[in-house]
Amino acid sequence: MRHIDWGQRAARWSGIRSETVDLHGVRVHYLRTDQAGTSGEPVHLLVPNPANSASNWLDVLAELRAHAHVIAVDLPGTIAGHTALPNRRAASIEANALLLRDLSAALQLGRVVVHGWSAGGMIALLFASQAPERVAGLVLAVPALPTPLSASEARMWRTFGRVGLAAVAPVARALLRVSGRRILAWNLRQLDDPASIAGSRWNTGGDLTKMSAEIAGLMRDEMSAVEPKRMANAVTVYASVMSLMFVRRRPVLDAMRRVAAPTLLVWGDDDRLTPRAPIDDWTARRPDWNLAVLHGVGHAPPFEAPADYARAVIDWCGPTGS
Repeated sequence: MRHIDWGQRAARWSGIRSETVDLHGVRVHYLRTDQAGTSGEPVHLLVPNPANSASNWLDVLAELRAHAHVIAVDLPGTIAGHTALPNRRAASIEANALLLRDLSAALQLGRVVVHGWSAGGMIALLFASQAPERVAGLVLAVPALPTPLSASEARMWRTFGRVGLAAVAPVARALLRVSGRRILAWNLRQLDDPASIAGSRWNTGGDLTKMSAEIAGLMRDEMSAVEPKRMANAVTVYASVMSLMFVRRRPVLDAMRRVAAPTLLVWGDDDRLTPRAPIDDWTARRPDWNLAVLHGVGHAPPFEAPADYARAVIDWCGPTGS
């Protein structure tokens, strides 16, 4: 869904606009707020989970716009987004990190504070490591990053993981093409009653009943318009994430070690997908990273607590958001 002004959809989103830019022949859709702050301050560039769309950030855009110019990008291969997928590889984590570099150059953003949510955190981290001249700050919201592995676990993943992912991916794509409509219907039922997620095996913690009525309604409308065959795009995304977390860990571990931008790690203490142990491991590796804990929040801070998320970022950045 796109709007010249998202105030047409909800008053709280007034002044947030849908725009596109051409990157190497691909029309990339993004959301932006009206300009805020003073010239030279970093733009906040928000990266969603790459299977989801830029609209997932709308409530955070509304909270941050008084402090900074904010952009949220639709990545290729999203289920409900509006950026074209030129080929299957374009949906991978590493390809999306390169896209952020091209996007920031095409929009002449200068230096940015880049936010990454879930697997979008891995994309943001790789971008910050590969393009330090463009990144003034890094915000990792419940990121998907390599977790501690024992020596035997690491050997198992190196031995069987690559083959397993290669074998599972085409099967998963085929199953999603067949069952995509049923999965979409299930998602719609969950959005009709977010409280039902609490008893679901898909529950990732937190309380999605805190989601604003505007976001919940938008997600229902977007999900209703999704073509079931697009569900298969998510396989490339998650195969790429799993590979970089467990099989080809070195590029992300090197990026964690090398990234120079000031970094804020935002974590919900009820997150069941990213528990406390990896958080402690990451902050031990990088004691210079700041940690903001959102209490009673799960794996969806921009849905559950957009104001608290924005306040954590603003307090970390300073009152101008720079």
